[in-house]
Amino acid sequence: MSKSLRLSEKWFQRGLWLVAFAFAWFLIGLGGQVVGNLGGVERQLTLEQFMDQQRAAPLREALKREGQRQADANAALQQARQKHEVAIANTQSARETFDNWLATRNVTARPEQDPEVIKRTRELDALKAAERQALAVVEAQQQQHLDASQAQEKAQEQWNALERAAQAPFDAAMRAQELRVFGYRLLLTLPLLLLAGWLFKTKRKGTYWPFVWGFIIFAGFAFFVELVPYLPSYGGYVRYIVGIVLTVLVGRQAIVSLQKYLERQKAAEALPDSKRRETLQYDVALARLAKEVCPGCERKVDLKNPAIDFCPHCGIGLFDHCGHCQSRKNAFSRFCHACGTAAPTPPAP
Repeated sequence: MSKSLRLSEKWFQRGLWLVAFAFAWFLIGLGGQVVGNLGGVERQLTLEQFMDQQRAAPLREALKREGQRQADANAALQQARQKHEVAIANTQSARETFDNWLATRNVTARPEQDPEVIKRTRELDALKAAERQALAVVEAQQQQHLDASQAQEKAQEQWNALERAAQAPFDAAMRAQELRVFGYRLLLTLPLLLLAGWLFKTKRKGTYWPFVWGFIIFAGFAFFVELVPYLPSYGGYVRYIVGIVLTVLVGRQAIVSLQKYLERQKAAEALPDSKRRETLQYDVALARLAKEVCPGCERKVDLKNPAIDFCPHCGIGLFDHCGHCQSRKNAFSRFCHACGTAAPTPPAP
């Protein structure tokens, strides 16, 4: 059809399509915000809301208390281990110093009588005792840490049991909420799609067609693109079922439309040539001829062959001769291309 339009009209048409797409883009942005925010109409569900609150409350406090107790025990254990390591290091350092001192001096025949040896031995015994005392503190802290860990594990097991008991009603509530929110979105987008269908059927060729087409694009995008991520999953069953239903509906409509189209074409081809011309729009006929197809039956025709004046498939006239200059011309042209004489019976626009 664009080949039959005036040059300025072509650019106006392109500009109007830009208006249609810009209008659709802004509507899509607004619709995306609205559809996305519809999820906030329902309060957010948590697993704890479906747990036995009489048991959950003390268990929650027990978990918090035992967790703090375990953290304190762990910090105390780290401190005790550090002190034990320091005590071990002090003992080893003193032992090495004592051994070196013994190796560099002559001891008496009776070491117990040597005041220096006795003094250093007592110092080593004191360091060893401090090391053993630090080890005892470490072991005590380890026991406290173990007790706290076991108490927390026990409380955690009880908490997990409450969560398992609440999982089924929580999942059911989530599915119900998901369906409700999807219903809200469907109630918003389905009327838009129906309105778009009505506009496509009645207004798509009107004066304000750019806005009509922009709304149609927006409604189709909102229903078939923005609504799809919010389809309930249920293991994929709902998505596949919805896809099957939509495919069947669209496929059935396409088949019915094709059958109706073929019936209309057969009925049109049975009409006289003059009647068929009245049903063809001027621009549509020129556009089809530009594609080298018959304007009546849309089958391929060799229009470059000067011997072909009628469609060999449906019989409609494709070329005739000017009544003034007898030049061979397009039968759908309103004026002769050779002399400019108006056609005697121009086709209805």
